[in-house]
Amino acid sequence: MSVTTLDSLDRGQKGRILGITGDDAISVRLMEMGLTVGEEIEVIGFAPLGDPIEFFVRGFRLSLRGREARRIQIESVD
Repeated sequence: MSVTTLDSLDRGQKGRILGITGDDAISVRLMEMGLTVGEEIEVIGFAPLGDPIEFFVRGFRLSLRGREARRIQIESVD
């Protein structure tokens, strides 16, 4: 099992969420958007300058800034 953060994945790669770092309003907002432990998430693409990053999770598309994606710990899924 390789533990990393969500922002380190490339287009088309998938991961399983292990947790979100921090206990502030941003952490709560990320969990409210469906980014919870055990969910599988896939990188769909990147904006032209690399930020934000678009993901597919729970059947919908979600865009996050790189600094937000860095807070989400994942394990790689093949």
